Amino acid sequence: MTAQQLKNSILRMAVQGKLIPQDPNDEPASVLLERIRAEKEAMVKEGKIKKEKNPSVIFRGADNLPYEKVGNREPVCIADEVPFEIPEGWEWVTLKQIAVTELGKTLDKAKNTGSLHPYLCSINIYWTGVDLSTVKQARFEEAEFDKYRLQRGDLLVCEGGDVGRAAIWYFDDMEMFYQNALHRIRFYGNIVPEFFKLLLECYKGNKILDEHSKGMTIKHLVQGALNAIYFPLPPLAEQKRIVEAVSRIIPYLENYDQVETQLSSLNSSFPDQLKKSILQLAVQGKLVPQDPNDEPASVLLERIRAEKEQLIKAGKIKRDKHESVIYRWDNSHYEKRGTAETCIDAEIPFELPESWSWVRLGTLLTNTEAGKSPQCENRPRKNNEWGVIKTTAVQDGFFLPDENKVLPDGFEIMESQIVHQNDLLITRAGPRNRTGIMCVVDSYPTNLILSDKTVRLSYVPNLVNPHYLRIALSSPAIQVFVIAAMTGMAASQVNISQEKMKTFLVPLPPFVEQERICRFASKLLDKIGQLAD
Repeated sequence: MTAQQLKNSILRMAVQGKLIPQDPNDEPASVLLERIRAEKEAMVKEGKIKKEKNPSVIFRGADNLPYEKVGNREPVCIADEVPFEIPEGWEWVTLKQIAVTELGKTLDKAKNTGSLHPYLCSINIYWTGVDLSTVKQARFEEAEFDKYRLQRGDLLVCEGGDVGRAAIWYFDDMEMFYQNALHRIRFYGNIVPEFFKLLLECYKGNKILDEHSKGMTIKHLVQGALNAIYFPLPPLAEQKRIVEAVSRIIPYLENYDQVETQLSSLNSSFPDQLKKSILQLAVQGKLVPQDPNDEPASVLLERIRAEKEQLIKAGKIKRDKHESVIYRWDNSHYEKRGTAETCIDAEIPFELPESWSWVRLGTLLTNTEAGKSPQCENRPRKNNEWGVIKTTAVQDGFFLPDENKVLPDGFEIMESQIVHQNDLLITRAGPRNRTGIMCVVDSYPTNLILSDKTVRLSYVPNLVNPHYLRIALSSPAIQVFVIAAMTGMAASQVNISQEKMKTFLVPLPPFVEQERICRFASKLLDKIGQLAD
């Protein structure tokens, strides 16, 4: 149960008379209503209010059900219209019976008469109170003062927007008016306005106000609808006890809400944090145990270099004149490029197991290739049409083949641009949160080419596991290199050049350990995915 759900439940118990016990010595609400009728009659005689033409009287019938009699009409049972049962000593009422309700002034900005005065609107009204930080001014005529000037104890209710949101005006020494985005409720008979604020919050939280609000998109609680709502009226003494009881509970609800927010934040971030932890353990050699019988990464690197040499001789790839060789000497890491040798200890983010090696990504690749992004029809390709993948086709760890646009007729498709199964793809340009995302194409996508914002990282099959490379480059410590390679000032458009991609540092395990890591990480990440769902 959320904090708001718990609060809604507590408020509903409070206004049903179930939060605190009734006191049989309390003056019943029926007597309070008689006093209010007498008070209203006296005000009619003094000319302060008009006599109501068709007054409403709500009473309990012989069948113990609530009835309403309006003017001279026959009483009507309202059992289906009241939202719940109430205790003995309570009464059902409408606001017209116990209060004066008025909408505020409709402001005429073109009107230039009257004096300027501060006024409240819906942006000033919150459940926690009246916000006076943004009070505006408007012109009010002297004849309007009594009608639109607030008094201490007035309950202000939002007519539109967040319908029913309410606050009480508590100030005696501050002049304030209100406009027509607010209802003002001024009670007779010393009724406790705080109790009716709880009632409105209860009706709001339990969707009772929704039944009386009008409008498809923007809801409004018009004056007639507000006056037609049935509210429970407890004895005065019980109104005060309910308000006091709820006020004692509210601090606990606020603490509950804070804990719930923290827990919700933890729950939402936990799968992602756990995933990052697993990726980091994987590339540090801590996810699966090492096997001393594995061929070490140093030997694997020699085999990769030999395979690349064969491709160079066959004219399939070009020689890297400044190929990186990283080695350890005197307990430090050095890198040799051509004739230059440099200590790179400052770049090394963590220590590796004995059988692993640090390498540049370019050492493991045979090529990098980007595609094209011509003017396309912005719909997924159909049947045998050719399409270009969007950057959104490359997700964190998986490929979405339907994220593509249709290539124009006559576009010349080159073999180097076609997407194949087991391709290792990385987004090289776009918003910062979409750049550097990697996936392996796990199924055969037909008739798709790379976009100019997507790069294929070609590797030596059976010597480099593309799924391991994706795990390595997606791990938090290695992502630092990916982020550092991004250029571009705006977060909405950054770029990683193919040459910078080749410089990413990668922890390289033996090939069979790469496969063990991928199998185990895949199982764990699937479980995490279930947590996130």
